[in-house]
Amino acid sequence: MPDFISIYSEIINKLPEADIPFNGVSGKILQGENSQLVFMEIEPIGEVPPHSHGAQWGVVIEGEMDLTIAGETKTYKKGDHYFIPAGVVHSATFNSKVFVMDYFEDKNRYNSKEFAR
Repeated sequence: MPDFISIYSEIINKLPEADIPFNGVSGKILQGENSQLVFMEIEPIGEVPPHSHGAQWGVVIEGEMDLTIAGETKTYKKGDHYFIPAGVVHSATFNSKVFVMDYFEDKNRYNSKEFAR
């Protein structure tokens, strides 16, 4: 399986590192004024528990994951995209390494590690 550096180009690897509170999940943040885009690498960490936040749109770049949105579970693979409306409870299961690009309506969904200290 590829790694972060081989999936994302040099310009993405230069972005600030995201402070993501899950072991085995790393990412780079492209911060907008009112939203953010996060390029993630997720190890096979199992389940991310149910939670909700502002709207989220994402696309699987590599790998496969199960995503449950409002009680409906689907498997997403390379090239598949998903949308989670604001406030909708969702969870995910990662049984293999996955690379995703997620757009968050919340401008502060994740902080940069350089500002989290």
